[in-house]
Amino acid sequence: MIIRPMTPSKSMMCIFKLIPFLLSILLMACENNSTSDLDKYIQQVKARPKKPLEKLPDFKLPDAFTYQPGILRDPFNPVKDSDQRQNMDIFVGNGIRPDFRRRKEALEAFPLDALKMVGTVVMGSKLWGLVKAADKTIHRVQVGNYMGKNYGKILQISTDKMELIEIVPDKPGTWREQQTTLALAE
Repeated sequence: MIIRPMTPSKSMMCIFKLIPFLLSILLMACENNSTSDLDKYIQQVKARPKKPLEKLPDFKLPDAFTYQPGILRDPFNPVKDSDQRQNMDIFVGNGIRPDFRRRKEALEAFPLDALKMVGTVVMGSKLWGLVKAADKTIHRVQVGNYMGKNYGKILQISTDKMELIEIVPDKPGTWREQQTTLALAE
């Protein structure tokens, strides 16, 4: 016995083609062309009294700045490291300033709040501090090393803290010293 799949007859195919057409006619018959409620709402909105526009606030012009090329650097040229050093030497007022000629140390790439003291180690007769940076590396530091973005110099290391002195900008062109402590992280 041979089993053949049933194929739809031509009359069934015509009925399948007519179904979408009949459904679309039924949907058009259900359509309501009455938009009177929408027209009424539009008329109500148009009939509302118009509110006056709010007055614009007074615009204050900013103070004019006169560029004096003899004193300041050209703002359209990139800043050179030597130019920055020269400008710092000119504007320092109270004598305190960071040493811009000194080579930066690895821990000066991180802000002080991103550094954690994680311990100490004694090597010979020296006490060294262990500092964990934001990139999860542990650095060994001693008195005289620098760390933090504000030129922080380590003054003293004890088993539970490190004392630093930072040089922070104060007023334009002046610097001040600020003592800071980095405590041992629990």
